[in-house]
Amino acid sequence: MTLKHKSVFFLPLFYFLCFQLAAYSQIDPADAFDSLFIDVQLKQVFSDQKKFTDCEPLYPPDEILRKYNLEKKLPSFNLRSFVAGNFDTSLTDTSTILNHIGYLWPCLTKHTDQGRVNSSLIPLPFPYIVPGGRFREMYYWDSYFTMLGLAESGKYDLIQNMTDNFCYLIAKFGHIPNGNRTYYLSRSQPPYFSLMIELLAKEAGDSAYLKYLNCMEQEYRFWMRGIRELNMTRNVCERVVMPEEDEILNRYWDSLSKPRPESYHTDVALFRTSDRDNSLYRNIRATAESGWDFSSRWLKGDTSMQNIYTTEILPVDLNCLLHHLEMTLYKCHELKGNEKKMSERYLEKAGIRKELINKYFWNDDKGFYFDYNFAENMQSDSYTLAGVFPLFFRIANEQQAGKVAHIIKERFLKKGGVVTTMINTGEQWDYPNGWAPLQWITYKGLKNYGYDALADSIARRWLDLNMKVFFETGKMMEKYDVVDINRPGGGGEYPLQDGFGWTNGVFLKLYNELNE
Repeated sequence: MTLKHKSVFFLPLFYFLCFQLAAYSQIDPADAFDSLFIDVQLKQVFSDQKKFTDCEPLYPPDEILRKYNLEKKLPSFNLRSFVAGNFDTSLTDTSTILNHIGYLWPCLTKHTDQGRVNSSLIPLPFPYIVPGGRFREMYYWDSYFTMLGLAESGKYDLIQNMTDNFCYLIAKFGHIPNGNRTYYLSRSQPPYFSLMIELLAKEAGDSAYLKYLNCMEQEYRFWMRGIRELNMTRNVCERVVMPEEDEILNRYWDSLSKPRPESYHTDVALFRTSDRDNSLYRNIRATAESGWDFSSRWLKGDTSMQNIYTTEILPVDLNCLLHHLEMTLYKCHELKGNEKKMSERYLEKAGIRKELINKYFWNDDKGFYFDYNFAENMQSDSYTLAGVFPLFFRIANEQQAGKVAHIIKERFLKKGGVVTTMINTGEQWDYPNGWAPLQWITYKGLKNYGYDALADSIARRWLDLNMKVFFETGKMMEKYDVVDINRPGGGGEYPLQDGFGWTNGVFLKLYNELNE
């Protein structure tokens, strides 16, 4: 067949395809969606006005418009959620969420407190960020992850103010409480203060280390209080534990053994169904100090909260944080230059703690770091993201890091990021939930050892989930279900909160890291 004949042969097919293409109906979005189109554009559901004009409807336009005119009259109607449910919005509009976070900083900022008579709020001298939702005070470990985002936004003045507030609390109470409420004074939270100073020093220089040296030393004394009382007949006192002679590690603790005022009914109800004494209350409170309230990592036996024994556990993450504090104190005294013995003392303490972290928390057969139950002289068998902290602080060696990376990829990596634990207890710090601070710790820990592809995959999945939920709800959430990304995060003692300080902070940090 000649080329001429081939052309003639294909002409009918060409006309057929043209006819088929013409058979599809095209629309002008402004005409087809009428009032819906006007509302979406004028209310700036998308920061880029072109995006909605390019979104493909999932249902016939007249059906969508009819549904819109009915549902928009309902009190619970949410325009963003409606658009997400009726259009293909797969082209992610990141500028919208970035603008939203920028808008939220002032909304979450609480200015200088005025002391109110008979209030539980402890007034602070400088402005600070609150998490959002029901959390209307400054929280200790939340603040560090919020600061990551503040730094990305160039708000170092606010980071400085919050750091100064923590110094104020240390000077007034001898430690940083869980939050600036009177009912939080008996406990702290994971000690991130030295990381805050490190973050501030990136902008202010080494002078930040010297400025906050006394505050960090007082913070350290709080966590090590009771160390002089330790001996082989009394191997535990407050937050310090001596597993063997001359070995010092730390646990979470609370000086009170009674119900938490902020969760009074929950605590009393649990106590009444338990056969334990008042030590149950102290274990609940110690778990609140851990920040992981509540999780299977603190339980033994079955998954009932009656079996919570947090005060018997040496947590791997806490001891990694205290290693960082010791190393930071070493750096501070080195900068001062006239206290060599002091700097060497902290360097020695940090070196010993690093050895003990690998002795008690590392399991070479399982290739992961686990908490250690000193009361039973055995490691926990629960895989949790606390096991990534030695990578974040560069305590692991290359071989250990490789094994941890493998476990993260095989067990923890889910569609929306990394899951907190492997056990579904219904508690909020368990499967299937993911939390912003642990996404950052895992991401950075893997980056420290060159596992860039895995780290970036975690970051992208987490950012995509944040953006998906934001577009559907217009909110940044406290926690997320990273396993079923179409379901909201759940569990815990209170409803899902939005706002949300540390989610905003980690989102900005990860987004900028991936787009550098």
